[in-house]
Amino acid sequence: MSQTTGPSNSGIDVSFEFFPPKTEKMEQNLWRSIERLAPLQPKFVSVTYGAGGSTRERTHQTIARILKETDLVPAAHLTCVDASREEVDEVVRQYRDTGVKHFVALRGDSQSGVGEAYIPRADGYRNAVELVAGLKAIDDFEISVAAYPEKHPESSDFATDIDLLKRKVDNGATRAITQFFFENDVFERYVERARRAGIYIPIVPGIAPIHDFTKIARFAGACGASIPSWMAERFEGLEEDEMTRSHVAAALCAEQVLDLKQRGFSDFHFYTMNRADLVYSICHILGLRGRKPGAADAEAESSAAAA
Repeated sequence: MSQTTGPSNSGIDVSFEFFPPKTEKMEQNLWRSIERLAPLQPKFVSVTYGAGGSTRERTHQTIARILKETDLVPAAHLTCVDASREEVDEVVRQYRDTGVKHFVALRGDSQSGVGEAYIPRADGYRNAVELVAGLKAIDDFEISVAAYPEKHPESSDFATDIDLLKRKVDNGATRAITQFFFENDVFERYVERARRAGIYIPIVPGIAPIHDFTKIARFAGACGASIPSWMAERFEGLEEDEMTRSHVAAALCAEQVLDLKQRGFSDFHFYTMNRADLVYSICHILGLRGRKPGAADAEAESSAAAA
C-alpha cells in the first residue's frame, strides 16, 4: 500500500491518530481505516500507547507494520505509566531501530482510569517534561506533546498549565497537539496565552469527529473538555438514527475546521477512533482529495506505454 497523491490544494494538512487493535477483527478494521485514509497524504499517523506490556507490544507491532507496508510516517505514542526510565529508554531505542523518528510524548493517565490521581514510579519519568528530555538525550527525535485548550483537569490554573507546556518546549518538544475541543474561541485564546508565554512551536488543533454523541460527552466530562449546548441540540433525537447522525457529525466537524482555517490555522490532527469513513467524508468536504491505491502506478504505466 502506498500514497500516490500529490499535495492537496486545499491549504489544509492533516494527521491521523489510531489505536492498536486488541483482536484480529479490530486489526482488520484498523488496516481498512489506514488504507482508506492513506491516500489523503497525512503528514504523519500516530498510534496510541497504553499501560501494560501487551498494549505496548501491539503498538510496536502496528508501527512496524506501517513502516513495512506503507509510505506513511508513523509517530509512536510514549507514556511514563508503570515503567522505569530504563524500560522507557529501551522502548525508545527499539522504536528508533525500527525506523521511528517521531514520538508523541505523554505522561499518561492513571492506571486507575481517566480522572483518577496519577502516581509516578519512583524510578520512572515523573511527567512529560522529563520524558521529552529523556527522548532528546537518546536522539534528535521529532517530539509532539499534549496541550489543553481548557487546561488539564489536574492543573490548578491556566498559568500552571501553560508553564508546563513551556517546560516541555524548553526540553525539546517540536509540536503540541491539543486535547479535542468544540469551541474555536477557546482554542484561539489558548494559543494566544501560549504565544504570550514565549511558546512558538506549532500548536495543532486536535479534532474529534463525533461518532457517538453520548460517548464523547461522557469522555469529555472525564478529561475536562466542555460540550456546548448548541452542539448537543444538533444531535438531539438522533440516538437511533445513525445515518443522519453521521451527516450531522461530518457537517459540524468540517464547519469547525473551516472556521479555524479562516482564523489562520492549517494543520489538524484527527482522532479517528479507527473509523475511517466519517473522517474521510470530513476531509472530502475540506477539499482533500486522494487517488485510489495503485492509481499513480497505473497512470505511470499508461504514460510509459504511450511514449
